[in-house]
Amino acid sequence: MSQGTLSESSIGTRDARGHWRPDYRLQMPAPFRRPLRAGALARWFLGFPGYLWPWNLLYFAIALGAWLALTPSLATMQTLEPGWIGYILARNVVITSVFFGAWHLYFYVVKAQGKAFKYTERPPATDSKLFLFGNQVRDNIFWTLASGVTIWTAYEVLMLWAYANGWLLYVDWETSPVWFVVLLLLIPVFREAHFYVVHRVSHWRPLYDHAHYLHHRNVNVNPWSGMSMHPIEHLLYFSGPLIHLVLPSHPLHVLFHLFHTGLSPAKGHCGFERIVAGERSLVCGNWFHYLHHTHFECNYGSDSVPVLDKIFGSFHDGSPEADARLKEKRLARLRAMRGASPAAGGELEGAA
Repeated sequence: MSQGTLSESSIGTRDARGHWRPDYRLQMPAPFRRPLRAGALARWFLGFPGYLWPWNLLYFAIALGAWLALTPSLATMQTLEPGWIGYILARNVVITSVFFGAWHLYFYVVKAQGKAFKYTERPPATDSKLFLFGNQVRDNIFWTLASGVTIWTAYEVLMLWAYANGWLLYVDWETSPVWFVVLLLLIPVFREAHFYVVHRVSHWRPLYDHAHYLHHRNVNVNPWSGMSMHPIEHLLYFSGPLIHLVLPSHPLHVLFHLFHTGLSPAKGHCGFERIVAGERSLVCGNWFHYLHHTHFECNYGSDSVPVLDKIFGSFHDGSPEADARLKEKRLARLRAMRGASPAAGGELEGAA
């Protein structure tokens, strides 16, 4: 939430290694708590920040602008032609570059708030063999634009082409206003649930070794890390809007789904807990997902729909106690794998 003047030490702790963590524990959002409370639901839905705004409303506004001003007519898109396909690709490259670049510019070039509320004091790597060009940010930009935006555009083109030819169930604002709005409101939930499934599958060892490893090279994340993935993972990641093949939808729903999928990782990987502007601050980072990058075996979903992690036992609330439970879980798995006796536990723990 937006608050008055804050310091790192007032809401978190930075250790000797330069790692900062907030003091609060992650909790289930209001819709997933029992009993349901009307006041809590209203604050979750309408609060600032809340479900609607600023972030979901921002992604919708960008998608709406793209649909109204930067998308060819359906008549034009009835035939697959290089001209309009290239135009949509260029539009998506520009929007992504401006959006991700703005986050990177603020936090890592201008350094508008220094290291305040940054989860780790380390900057992105500039001399590492892990990354293309030896540079983490350049590597991330390459995979984001060359693979991510290309595959995003391919999904968008095929869906718009199908709408243009009348092959999909079509609704619009005039004929189905209630369903039109309800579906818009549900798209972020669909997207986050789909992300959990795809992300959990991506940690299946063969898929991880061939694709998802590329994203996990980014332990110290920055905005461009968010969509830095292998093409195989991008194919899975951007497949969420295929739900509109069976749901009565409008092309705007597809664009909102795709822009939400493509742009939201910048905020989620910015590496900072908060944007600080003068005496005000706004939570912008994703402590929930940052914990996944640091601990690997937890928080596969998102902080907006964390209930799937809770159900399947991978929820990490950010506390030292959760760190200890995860460590013990790993030790137990090592014992089982090695057939170690209980007496060997001390040796294993010492190695961990």
